[in-house]
Amino acid sequence: MHTPIVSIKHLSHRYNGGNWAIRDINIEIDKTGIVGLLGSNGAGKSTTMNILCGVINQTEGSVEIGGINMREHPEEAKKQIGFLPQNPPLYTDLTVDEYLEFAAYMRSIPEERIKNAMDEAKERCGIAHFRKRLIRNLSGGYRQRVGIAQAIIHKPQLVVLDEPTNGLDPNQIIEVRALIKEIAQEHSVIFSTHILSEVQVLCQDIKMIEQGKIVFSDTMDAFNNYVTPHSMILVLGNPPDEHSLLALPDIAKVEFLTARRIRVYFNGSIAASNQIIEHAVLNKWQVQEAYAEKSSLDEVFAELSGKAKK
Repeated sequence: MHTPIVSIKHLSHRYNGGNWAIRDINIEIDKTGIVGLLGSNGAGKSTTMNILCGVINQTEGSVEIGGINMREHPEEAKKQIGFLPQNPPLYTDLTVDEYLEFAAYMRSIPEERIKNAMDEAKERCGIAHFRKRLIRNLSGGYRQRVGIAQAIIHKPQLVVLDEPTNGLDPNQIIEVRALIKEIAQEHSVIFSTHILSEVQVLCQDIKMIEQGKIVFSDTMDAFNNYVTPHSMILVLGNPPDEHSLLALPDIAKVEFLTARRIRVYFNGSIAASNQIIEHAVLNKWQVQEAYAEKSSLDEVFAELSGKAKK
């Protein structure tokens, strides 16, 4: 029987007997790749990650990493996890080598394997040429690489990254994205961020928490298509005037992007798009292209978090 890499069942937590921070969270991850963990500020994301990584004990429910119960066998479970918090736990007065050697000891890597583990992590994260440099003298992007190196030095099954591209410039973001994708080929990665474009570029699956509960758990494609599109693009060889389009049922607005490319907004269901196509054929508008526009990630996020405009 296959053992999931992560199994979170009926997870609930409240602080000091107060309101529930999270309630009945269920997550299972059984393959390598990148899972996006989304949620508004205060939604319960950080609480879930802290319990998952063994920082705090939950009030109810269970967490297993590779079949090992986090509460019953915390040390063994934590050996399967690499964690990069939002503020990387770097000692900036150490060199890269000194810091990674310390991280290796903390991860209980046998002494005879430490040098190889360090070399592999440095090579993978592209920091071998900075091994003797003080961490304080590295750029933000390379500090993040050192932070990721400490998270993977012990070859964990699960790597948890909290806002790993936060504060980086565009070039650094591209470099760190590429590194995360490479790591995800051999590890399961949980990627927590509030930057939706990062989720779109990196993640195959999405788990979204709002008000302490899972409100979405599916693929990136399903997330993209969660909100019904409210507009479509038409390219017509013989386009009508704006008035003729507005006269059709359920059409709210018409935008001529060029003389022949038109954006049509629906007042109701996307089913109205079928009526437009039928009408275009009957009236010989010469349909050359027609497709529904996807909702933006911001619109999907707002809908799932209950913050969409009514």
